[in-house]
Amino acid sequence: MAKVISRRAILGGLGASLAGPVFANAPERSIRPAPKILDFSKRTIPTAEALMADANLGGKIGFVVADSKTGLILEANSPVLPLPPASVAKAITAVYGISSLGLEHSFATEVIATGPIEAGVVQGDLVLVGGGDPTLDTNALAGLAKALKAKGIIAVKGDFVVYGGQLPYQRMIDPGQPDHLGYNPAVSGLNLNYNRVHFEWKRAGKDFDVALDARSGQFRPVVKMAKMQIVDRRGPVYTYDDAMGVDNWTVARGALGKGGSRWLPVRRPDLYAGEVFQVLARGEGIRLPGPVVSTTPPKGTVLAAHRSRALMDMTRGMLKYSTNLTAEVIGLSASTARGEAPTSLATSGAAMGDWMNTELGARRAQFQDHSGLSDRSRISAHDMVKALVSVGPNGYLQGLMKEVRPLDRKGRPVNDAAYSIRAKTGTLNFVSSLAGYLTAPDGTPLTFAIFTADLDRRAAIPKAERERPKGAKGWSRQSRWLQQQLLSRWALTYGT
Repeated sequence: MAKVISRRAILGGLGASLAGPVFANAPERSIRPAPKILDFSKRTIPTAEALMADANLGGKIGFVVADSKTGLILEANSPVLPLPPASVAKAITAVYGISSLGLEHSFATEVIATGPIEAGVVQGDLVLVGGGDPTLDTNALAGLAKALKAKGIIAVKGDFVVYGGQLPYQRMIDPGQPDHLGYNPAVSGLNLNYNRVHFEWKRAGKDFDVALDARSGQFRPVVKMAKMQIVDRRGPVYTYDDAMGVDNWTVARGALGKGGSRWLPVRRPDLYAGEVFQVLARGEGIRLPGPVVSTTPPKGTVLAAHRSRALMDMTRGMLKYSTNLTAEVIGLSASTARGEAPTSLATSGAAMGDWMNTELGARRAQFQDHSGLSDRSRISAHDMVKALVSVGPNGYLQGLMKEVRPLDRKGRPVNDAAYSIRAKTGTLNFVSSLAGYLTAPDGTPLTFAIFTADLDRRAAIPKAERERPKGAKGWSRQSRWLQQQLLSRWALTYGT
């Protein structure tokens, strides 16, 4: 049981002015200042210890809640214990990217001609140049093809080249994940459709018709760089083989049911984007040969360009939908802009950790990537809260975070809750996290981080079962319940 310490005792023990955030000597167990108003509802608020016991998670739990204006820690449990942040890491990535690149930064995708144009024919190579845009989609490529048509381009004398070397190529974000998970794609300077291909299957008599395409809202170009074969076997459901730039997939017939679809990751996004652009250009009457890869930045005349949304809007989408590719591109681009010259996600993640420790006042933050997909990243709740307080509850990050609806003790949404939450969630198997800003009923701004993890259970999962391991869904549900109950406790205890 944690020792109960009054708010006055905390302030007296700190013995310092609250002119700046107070973070020294974070307590190892929960501090519970006396409620501001000793009415019946306040006296019946469950203790943090009781809530943790009810959740019965096992593993480790670290949390901190602090006054956003002063940084004063109000309650804590294992605050300096480093745990995997999961997708909560994206909140730090957002700040890292914006501070390095600027709110208005955007990513350009260009089509360059390396020679003059004569009678509509490029007298040299035509190069599709990626600027890292993680949100580039088939519609955008179609717009580039239309722009070439408008300039009278009909063919190329040389090669059709794709260049994605502006960012270091990564075959996948986390090698520890199963091959077929769409949220674990390759990363490149030239990306398309979040580096995923759409796999659809339909019953056709006793067999199935399958299709792999690069669909968007307007187009469904079929691709050849990804192939699927249906095989008779009990398991595994999917297998993958890289055949010289072609993603060769097999799927177990018995897993297909009557029909369905899913997104599969792409391992060569530069060739994927090149093939799709070739198909779209053909639809505009432009003849292009098959794409070839260049590792050298091209020089020539820009014929067409597409720019992404501004980074502010991009990060808002990343935090709402937790898109891993977006986080990795933003992180790599930020490291590059800071002169780090990253060669991998790990080196770029390390640079972000050093930056967080230096610029945001953290002590031991360590990142293996920028999305939180790796379970080897580590942040303590204390460091996370300190970083969020340093950014400020009235800064841009809170506005970029999504609103999290409060839940009651039975997990039902509370539509008329007197408090509000803006935060980033994070989930891996047997890892669940939540961090952000809590506004109490009286308007008191609070900053919090809650990290839970049972790393022994996570480590015991065979790789083939990591998409839906037994027990992980129920464990995550209990962790989310605990997070919501802690937030309710803090809102009612530290606000009137």
